Amino acid sequence: MIKVLISKQGNFPVRVSAIKKKLVSFLTKSGIVSDAEVSIAIVNEKKMLEVGKKYLDDKKLHNVLSFTTSEVGDSFRYPPDGKIYLGEIVVCFPVALLEAKRENVLIDEKVYELIEHGATHLLGIHHE
Repeated sequence: MIKVLISKQGNFPVRVSAIKKKLVSFLTKSGIVSDAEVSIAIVNEKKMLEVGKKYLDDKKLHNVLSFTTSEVGDSFRYPPDGKIYLGEIVVCFPVALLEAKRENVLIDEKVYELIEHGATHLLGIHHE
């Protein structure tokens, strides 16, 4: 079973249950068939800037960042509970909102698009 944990830093209007369902479907179609877990944080600009500075040493405001477990301090190890910890995805809600307005899409669609993009990185698929 794939477990998706979503935390929101503020009262951001996103449909968490729909996002979880779509991400589980995406991960399953991508070949994740064992117990797996991914954490998602939906944050404001200040928090995203802190994350970027801490892990990337930059001052750019990113729309989404993703980190495998090894990137946040733990080296890979087989977990005793048998779950695969895919990593963490951080979405900056205010940036996503601006992009959604510019692209004329619903905010849930944009947030999910960014989460799926982050998930592809957790699966080892990277762009140039």
